[in-house]
Formats: sequence, structure tokens, C-alpha cells
Amino acid sequence: MAAAETEEGLLAEFLADTHNAALDLTTAVARCSKALGIQHSVVYLSDIQQRRLVPLTDVVSTLPIDDSIAGWTYRTQSLRVEESEFGGLTAWLPLVDGAERLGVLAVQSPVLDPSILRRGRTLSALLAMMITSKRAYKDSFVRLTRTEPMHLPAEMLRAFLPPRTIGNLHALSTAVLEPAYQIGGDAFDHSLTETTLHASILDAMGHDLASGLTTAVSLAACRNARRTGADLPELVECVDSALSQWLPDQFCTGVLMQLDMSTGLLRWSNCGHPPPLLIRDQRVVPGALDRESDPPMGLPSLLAGRPRQVHELDLKAGDRVLLYTDGVTEARTEDGGLYGLTRFTNEIIRATAGGELAPEVLRRLIHSILDSQCEGLRDDATILLFEWRPPPR
Repeated sequence: MAAAETEEGLLAEFLADTHNAALDLTTAVARCSKALGIQHSVVYLSDIQQRRLVPLTDVVSTLPIDDSIAGWTYRTQSLRVEESEFGGLTAWLPLVDGAERLGVLAVQSPVLDPSILRRGRTLSALLAMMITSKRAYKDSFVRLTRTEPMHLPAEMLRAFLPPRTIGNLHALSTAVLEPAYQIGGDAFDHSLTETTLHASILDAMGHDLASGLTTAVSLAACRNARRTGADLPELVECVDSALSQWLPDQFCTGVLMQLDMSTGLLRWSNCGHPPPLLIRDQRVVPGALDRESDPPMGLPSLLAGRPRQVHELDLKAGDRVLLYTDGVTEARTEDGGLYGLTRFTNEIIRATAGGELAPEVLRRLIHSILDSQCEGLRDDATILLFEWRPPPR
């Protein structure tokens, strides 16, 4: 108890110092580590494609996520300890803000007792919040996590995207989007209220700035309606109206979904998009979410005066729902064949059966698709996966 009280006092003293609020993150890490009695610590952030862990300092090297102990911590969100090359031990702790993986924290000490590990966890939790609060306006974070220049359409769309992963005790949603630096018309969105998980995936016509603008307007219209309490049909109608008014020559396919986290009731509207997939008991349930599709958003005249359709299905505990764009299934393998829906779903099932976390399932899957290409993706490839974890009854 005394140790915990001492740590609490050290942390409170650090947070109460108003001068610390304006510090750059590297200095803040050093001062906070000192305040908590940690000998040395280093923050590593994941690059945008989740292949590398990039340190905030140039004293140490970038580490591969797929082939390092630090990467193992990132992939599994679990503590790992190893002998340090500088003497003593290094504890690798995950940097996670809510459900979003940011990177890892290396804590170095001559010995790693429970007190040091507890202080390390406190430091990682604090730093995760600091990073999230600053990266929206700190271009240094952006430069650090990019390995090549980003094209203008991709820059515009990424400004609209939410975190890759969100979640609470009852649901988790995670997504990936490639090619990371050249996306044109694909996007995903997800958000949480007290009762509902909202998830959507969009694919605008074309692969240029106009398609990116179409997707950006669609995202904004959907969010604007959602935040005023609009029901699902009204969300789609707002997107129809916005595109018809501002971009009358453009359209956008998509699936918009709402999950009631207390009951498992799933409601969705499919606007000219590939149907979502339901994964239950580690297998795809054939045709579970196949329904008649409405015309793409932005083309309300094709509805012939009828309202948008809303479909419903009751999920079971542990169900996962998978949304994707056709850039995933139409990607080419090294032998020139299509990646295909069967291979796509098989990889999801294998990873799920292996006990991998949902964000890691998608990270590995999108890398598998990218690494099977000879000349890069011909179209944007976006995947969103969410799972329902109902409260105990």
C-alpha cells in the first residue's frame, strides 16, 4: 500500500505541474519516467501500415512488428520481458488508448519487480492518452509514422477517418485501409453511443480527388445525421441528398450498420455494395446477410419513389460481422489469379481460430493481400470487422 501511495504521489505531482502540459512528448516521457522512479523508457509508435515500430528518439533503431519482441507485445497487447543490451532488463508494454493500438513502451531497469512493472503500466496509460491528444495537431507524429509521401486524395480522406479500432466491454470494431498512401474513394467509419455501435464502409466511384471528395461528403453527411439522432433510413437519405446537391455526377456504394449492444439486434442498409459476412463459431454462415441491394447513394432517382430498405438480424454472443470493398476480393495474386472471397474468408477464420485479436487479424490479412501483389493493388482495399460481446445476464 505504501508503495502504491508513493507512486500516486509522484504521478500527482507530475500532473499538477502546469509546465509539463506544454512539453514535447520526448521530454514529457523523460520527466514522467523520472517522476515515477523509472530509470529509462522509450516510446515506439506504429507506422501507418503497422509494419514497423518507430522510436521517438534517434538513439535506438526502428523495430519490425512481425519479427521482434517489441512487435510481439504490439501484436498481442501483452507484457514481454527480455535482457537489455545495455544491462539489466527491458519490459515491453503495449501503448493502447481505449482499444486503439498506438505502439509499445520500453521500460529499462536493473531489476523488474512488481513496483516497477506497475509504474510502467501507469506510464504507458498516461502516455497513450498524451499521444492521442497531441497527434491530431502535431505533424511530428505524422512524419514519424509515414514511410513515404502521401497523395492528396489519401491525405484528405485520412483526415476524416476515425481511429482504426474502437470498443467497449460489449463490442469492438476494427478496420484497415490500403494502399495507405494512395487511397482514392474507400473509407470506413465506426462510433459508439451508450447503446449502439455504428459501423459503415464506403466505396466511391473512381480513384481520384473527386472520388475522395465524394466519400468525404458521404462520411460528413452520415455523421451529421447520426449526431442529431437520425434513424438508419434517414442517414442514407441524408447522404443521397448531400451528393445530389453538391456532387450530382458522383455516387457511392456502401453498407451502413447499427448494432444494439444490449440485445444483439443488427440493422443495416446495403446501397449497391458487396453483402457483409457473418462469422459464427469460427465459420462463415452462408448467405446470412445477403439481402436485396438498393442503388448506390447519390442515385435516389433509381429508387422509383420507394424508401431505402432496412434489414434486421439477431446476432448471437461472439458473432463477428465482416464488411469489405471489392478491392479486397479482386486483388491479384502472384500467379495472376484473383485473391477471391474464399481465400479472404479462410484467412479470417484461421486467424480467429488461432485466438488472434481482431485488430491483429486484419493487420495480418491486409499484409497478406499486399504481399501477394506483383504490381500493387488495382483498387482500394478496405476491411472492417466488428464483434458483439454481450453483457452477462
